Amino acid sequence: MLRYVVRRLLLTIPLLVGISLISFLVIHMAPGGPIGAASDLNPKATAEVRERLKAYYGLDQPLYLQYGRWLGRMATLDFGRSFSPDGRQVVDKIRERIPVTLAINVLSLGIIFFVAIPIGIYSAVRKDSWFDRISTVTVFTGFAIPTFWLALLLMILFGVKLGWLPISGLVSLEHDSFSLAGRAWDRVRHLVLPVLLAGFGGLAGFSRYMRSNMLEVIRQDYIATAKAKGLPERLVVFRHAVRNALLPVITILGLSVPDLLGGSVIFETIFAIPGMGQLFYQGVMSRDYPLIMGILTIGAFLTLLGNLLADVGYALVDPRIRTG
Repeated sequence: MLRYVVRRLLLTIPLLVGISLISFLVIHMAPGGPIGAASDLNPKATAEVRERLKAYYGLDQPLYLQYGRWLGRMATLDFGRSFSPDGRQVVDKIRERIPVTLAINVLSLGIIFFVAIPIGIYSAVRKDSWFDRISTVTVFTGFAIPTFWLALLLMILFGVKLGWLPISGLVSLEHDSFSLAGRAWDRVRHLVLPVLLAGFGGLAGFSRYMRSNMLEVIRQDYIATAKAKGLPERLVVFRHAVRNALLPVITILGLSVPDLLGGSVIFETIFAIPGMGQLFYQGVMSRDYPLIMGILTIGAFLTLLGNLLADVGYALVDPRIRTG
């Protein structure tokens, strides 16, 4: 297993380079650019000023030289300086935003995993029961509701009408005056709506995946044999059926790892949360090439890491893969 993991990690290096090359070319071929975003609305920005800005940012050089220079910096985890007016290091900007986005998405994944999987299991075991029918209607309703529309409804209900939860930011204006417990509770109140919103769509999808997988597994002959031997239903379900039904779900969980950073644009913008999703959106709108490439590279690495974690999860769940 260790050799397999090390070999897969080494293979991620050329894959990461290839992904970064494609991303770099696509970004630079897109219409517009950082020079136009910074100077179009400035009447004093002459053609000479634009050429100086291109030379300052290195955009006057051929693309292969620009990519080679960027790739050399990336090897030392240096994504360069942002093209924004503050001119800060991209790594510093990302470092500030990562904890917020990771906290929200890890909590939402925890809700998805610990709520959706039991719902899917129980719906499959009690197929066509009232619980199965109600959960099916609820799930398809969740699929149909747009995320931004649901966010606005929750903000109006719990934030404006009832006044139970805050609707923007991570802390209140008087946060520093609270006690330690008060500051912790203040952060929890601010995170309730974003976490629930981030996990709502995934909750609907994962519960259906788990239900369909369980229905397929419990129809297999070895499940019927286990029941015929007189094993308790709980033992048959959780020891024999669930472990095999989890295999496709593990794949989806592995592919959900990149969403920990890149899937937060909508609710971070709606709730004014200073996270990675909002930072990426701002970088795209201003054509901030170093910032965009830094976030895309991290997302690509997380995608490859998610695939590796899914394969390792296969081996942990299914002994046949370990022995093979």
